[in-house]
Amino acid sequence: MAQISAGGTWTSPVSAADVASAGGGAQWLATVGDELWWAEARPAEGGRVALVRALPGGAVEDVLPAPWNVRNRVHEYGGRPWVVVDGTVIFTHWADQRVYASAAGEVRPLTPEPATPQGVRYGDLRPGRAGEVWAVRERSTGPRRTDISRELVAIPLAGRPERVLVEGHRFFTAPQLSPDGAHAAWLAWDHPAMPWDGTQLFVAPVGADGVFGAARVLAGGPDVAVCQLEWETPDRLLALLDPDGWWNLHRVGLDGSVVNLAPVEQEIGGALWKLGASWFAPLGGGRHAVLASGGLAVLDERDGSVTPVAGELSVWSASGLAAVPGGVAGIAGGAALESAVVRVDLETGTWTALTPQPAHLPAAEYLPVPQERVFTAADGSRIPAFVFAPRNPDFTAPEGERPPYLVHVHGGPTGRSDAALDLTIAYFTSRGIGVVAVNYGGSTGYGRVFRERLREQWGVVDVGDCVAVAEALVAEGAADGARLGIRGGSAGGFTSAASITMTRTYAAATVKFPILDLATWTGAGGETHDFESQYLDGLVGPYPETAERYRERSPITHAGSLAGPVLFLQGLEDQICPPEQADRFVAGLAGSGVEHAYLRFPGEQHGFRRAETIVTALEAELSFYGQVFGFATPDVAKLELSR
Repeated sequence: MAQISAGGTWTSPVSAADVASAGGGAQWLATVGDELWWAEARPAEGGRVALVRALPGGAVEDVLPAPWNVRNRVHEYGGRPWVVVDGTVIFTHWADQRVYASAAGEVRPLTPEPATPQGVRYGDLRPGRAGEVWAVRERSTGPRRTDISRELVAIPLAGRPERVLVEGHRFFTAPQLSPDGAHAAWLAWDHPAMPWDGTQLFVAPVGADGVFGAARVLAGGPDVAVCQLEWETPDRLLALLDPDGWWNLHRVGLDGSVVNLAPVEQEIGGALWKLGASWFAPLGGGRHAVLASGGLAVLDERDGSVTPVAGELSVWSASGLAAVPGGVAGIAGGAALESAVVRVDLETGTWTALTPQPAHLPAAEYLPVPQERVFTAADGSRIPAFVFAPRNPDFTAPEGERPPYLVHVHGGPTGRSDAALDLTIAYFTSRGIGVVAVNYGGSTGYGRVFRERLREQWGVVDVGDCVAVAEALVAEGAADGARLGIRGGSAGGFTSAASITMTRTYAAATVKFPILDLATWTGAGGETHDFESQYLDGLVGPYPETAERYRERSPITHAGSLAGPVLFLQGLEDQICPPEQADRFVAGLAGSGVEHAYLRFPGEQHGFRRAETIVTALEAELSFYGQVFGFATPDVAKLELSR
């Protein structure tokens, strides 16, 4: 018989250590011959990213031993970090950002040692002409974070100096050689556009000496975003672009023709936060495996159909989708399945996981069951959200008690929450705390019009949508209006901080690696990196013309009007949302009488990757809610709050 106990006090089998052990996972999957290879994040190894391969019989082995860390800092978010060319493994190493080659047990550098730490970075590695790898090169050219130049370069495997293939734009990605070697294609864009705003698909002839000829634009533009391209034949490409407001699969000819292969109001594509992402893989015969609105489907251009497959795998990663004999392989999860490397038979819809679930995954009855819902914004717009109600078979709330609830705000803000199993959410729901993940206006997955609800409205639409969802749950009796919290990191940290300072809906906020002062964060203030240094031109408005808007929407402007206590969590090596922002905010709270705590983590960048950090941060967050909402948390150390 279930024990009656207040929300927040339920004993849970989901520990913070369990969350940390599940916090790694596969990324950047591809085929090498008839094998599947991928990179694998390992929190228990200090956040190292290993390169592994699947062996016959189900075993997995490391391709590169520690301390090799297959990761890079291009755009600070990183890009495709490995490729195999002629039996040689080419990869980027985190410690020095150089490109290395590994063959016959020997690892040697292909690029020179940078003159300054992190001065040169490489990413989005692709096969080039014979004997070389193509990549995006990012170089620091001055003291400011925005003093950056980028080019596409060819890196010879023989150790000769790299050479520039293309320059002249601020950003590049996806360099690819045509099947006959006669042409090259790539994507490029410039400030102030982000890659989901507008990009251009370029093509150029390649001479016998490897030098590119005059480039021309085949697709894309200021209001059309191309997010993936693949050569289909020597004179045709396949590409994802959104001229009709949805990322659909198109065939693009060298003659300038552009044909939508299956017009659908679904997103077969996404935001290029990491260079080298993929949402489709050709299968042959006019069929293509695609990630349509997050799930796997088969697009058949012969009849224009897009047919879902393996529906229980509801959330797929864009960091690796590969055609394999009889089907497709990728990285996917579901409501009861942590992200795993999977292989799907497209004829039967059956699938096999090639990587195990976390060793301490709790029984299904302790995991939340996501409820996909649509709420209504103040202006009548729809707000998609996933509601995760408290769930634990050993406990039930006292009669009439409404549970505390946390509004989870995804990052980006051009990101998205989904229904995939997340042990962080289970950590709270199994203790009697509900969670609702809000896809506020500006989120991806719902078309360009929905995404552009946030244009010049960041700090307004996102805050308002989260409030609307939280207050709707209170109005229907699902949540306790006196025990609402909001949590988020990066852009989600901004929305959380803006919400706790500029509304009275929440009693507490957890603000992780946030943006708090818009004017100093953007290019004008130089506190962020180059990739996002002009992002706020679209999200808030051009600066300095709208400087007052920047000031008014900045949480730091309203630090004196906090609606409740705040917990700040910050990595000290974060170059995207640097600690200076949180440092200034917290310094201003000293002696204010408002309860707050600030945990700073050496060695962490944007997002937490080390197991010990994940455990400390999550247990501190639970203790924080217990103190604010008034329930005991004896299984975690008490977080000390300052005033």
